Amino acid sequence: MKVELNVDGKQIPMNKFVQKIVGSTIKGMIETLDDVGAWKKLEIKISNEE
Repeated sequence: MKVELNVDGKQIPMNKFVQKIVGSTIKGMIETLDDVGAWKKLEIKISNEE
C-alpha cells in the first residue's frame, strides 16, 4: 500500500510504518460503508473552512 499526504500542495513525507497505519485506518473505515465495493485507488480531500 502506498499512501501520499499533501497539505496545501506540499507533499509530506511518511515512512513505510506511518503509511501502513494511515492507509490501514482509512481503508478499514471506507470498507465498512455499504456502497463501497472493490477499489484500486482512494482519494480524500479535506478543506479547513472557517
